[in-house]
Amino acid sequence: MVKTDYIPELSEVRMERRAPEGPYTLDADDRAYIEGCLRQVEAAFGTQGFPGMPFEAIPGRALMRRFIVWWRTLEPETEAQGEAHAQLPGAIRLLDTVSSYLEEKARGGGR
Repeated sequence: MVKTDYIPELSEVRMERRAPEGPYTLDADDRAYIEGCLRQVEAAFGTQGFPGMPFEAIPGRALMRRFIVWWRTLEPETEAQGEAHAQLPGAIRLLDTVSSYLEEKARGGGR
């Protein structure tokens, strides 16, 4: 089930804006975790986040937006959906941490 009355919170808008316009550059473990989360939600809820697009090509902001919207709008009805949905906050936090690091590095503070 999907909620239709979703209004983004300011923190969610900021996380999306902080995310890179291009794809995230993640280490192997983080990439596996984030892509696994994406695929798990897609399989559990029978949806596609980015049809036909390889994971490496997904823009960061679009990925962040998709995860936030899924977190806020999908309502798990099965155990598999509950497990997939429960992965989203961790994935969002990980991506936001990477976004914050990239933002700091761009300002010259992450050397």
